[in-house]
Amino acid sequence: MSHPIKSPQFKENAHEALQDAQLQKALGKIETGAVARRRSAAEHLPEFERLRDSARDIKNHTLAHLDLYLEQYEKRVNEQGGHVHWAVTAEDMRQIVLDICKKANARIVTKGKSMIGEEVALNDFLEKNNIVPVETDLGEYIIQIRNEAPSHIIFPVLHLNKEEIEEDFRRVHTNLPVGRNIKEPAELLAEARTVLREKFLAADVGITGANFLVAETGTSLIVTNEGNGDLTQTLPKVHIVLASIEKVVPTLEDVSQMLRVLARSATGQEISIYTTFSTGPRRKEDVDGPGEYHVILLDNGRSAMLAGQFRDMLRCIRCGACMNHCPVYGAVGGHAYGWVYPGPMGAVLTPSLIGVDKAGHLPNASTFCGRCEEVCPVRIPLPKMMRHWREREFERHLSPATVRSGLKVWSFFALRPTLYGFFAGLGMNLLASLGRTKGRFRWLPLAGGWTRYRDFPVPQGETFQSRWKNRQRAEKKP
Repeated sequence: MSHPIKSPQFKENAHEALQDAQLQKALGKIETGAVARRRSAAEHLPEFERLRDSARDIKNHTLAHLDLYLEQYEKRVNEQGGHVHWAVTAEDMRQIVLDICKKANARIVTKGKSMIGEEVALNDFLEKNNIVPVETDLGEYIIQIRNEAPSHIIFPVLHLNKEEIEEDFRRVHTNLPVGRNIKEPAELLAEARTVLREKFLAADVGITGANFLVAETGTSLIVTNEGNGDLTQTLPKVHIVLASIEKVVPTLEDVSQMLRVLARSATGQEISIYTTFSTGPRRKEDVDGPGEYHVILLDNGRSAMLAGQFRDMLRCIRCGACMNHCPVYGAVGGHAYGWVYPGPMGAVLTPSLIGVDKAGHLPNASTFCGRCEEVCPVRIPLPKMMRHWREREFERHLSPATVRSGLKVWSFFALRPTLYGFFAGLGMNLLASLGRTKGRFRWLPLAGGWTRYRDFPVPQGETFQSRWKNRQRAEKKP
């Protein structure tokens, strides 16, 4: 299942998304669902804002000493009988996974939800090497059988309705009775559970992601609302954890604080149904668990972020709150962003990982309303970093020539306030005069991007600067 990078086509993708009536209906559920639940969960925890400060400080401290905590984590994993592998690139991670699977003679691999797996395009690679990957998270399973990418990092099938899922199940599950009733969510869930149980029992290797890695104990931790994560890592003889290097935190106490803001920000829950800690392979006294435990740590550009302007982005704990509250994401959905990470966090992370030349449209797809930063559980200054990407895009002459020329003209006048005020007033009066009869413009030169979709209002009265000067003069009068 390979999904090419389509971030350069963001404008075209967004246009298609705006015309998709079914998608627009699905996106309408965000405000009444995730947003409302997050607000309620935060309001019912008096110390929520202080916990956000604490979560930010924990991540900042860890990033400042990341090398030390990664070394400590590796040491603890080794002491527990596990193995840590270091992957500099996506290709490195894919190859390490393949080597482990070949050593285990794996033919079927079950997978828990992992955005890192999506980032390195692992499923397609395994299939090309005659290994069958099976997504076991219900949402991820649905998009796998549809050959689609997730549209949201928490709710992969946010863009679908139950009728579409029913159609997919009937198309793929051909061994089940044709006349069966699977019209309701509970029935769809039961069918998926039946199908996936066979895969769990047949799998030779289980692959999970990791929400956090604990340096103190060498523990990997997953947070889910389904039992698939536990079955994926306990039934097969080999458990592989995929994680990026910034997922480490110092102690179990630290991770407990992170958990208090994660679930509330992601799904509006006090805590997820399953919070599973894994430390090493099965011990002699254990009744189940894998015989081998491998952790693959991915860099893939994150070290460069650590030393630059986008370091704060590495605090991200993948809760999805920023996209849930983003008006742009709410209008076009996740697929429009063209790669693994959508929404405001994707607008910062994607250019960092694949280059601003491919993802330059994403940081421009923002109203800068600030809702993303307002709800981020680790207080990432997302608008500021999107602005940094816009600056880099401009400096490298990647933005359109019309935009660069327009900004140069504007900056010329902005540096000369008297001249700026004169021409602003002249333009205001001219537009007011021309549009007096209709009160709006359906077309204006150099404003086609606006008037193509909406009318331009006729200016009313004076410019802001002239009104401000008149007010100051009035206040000075005795």
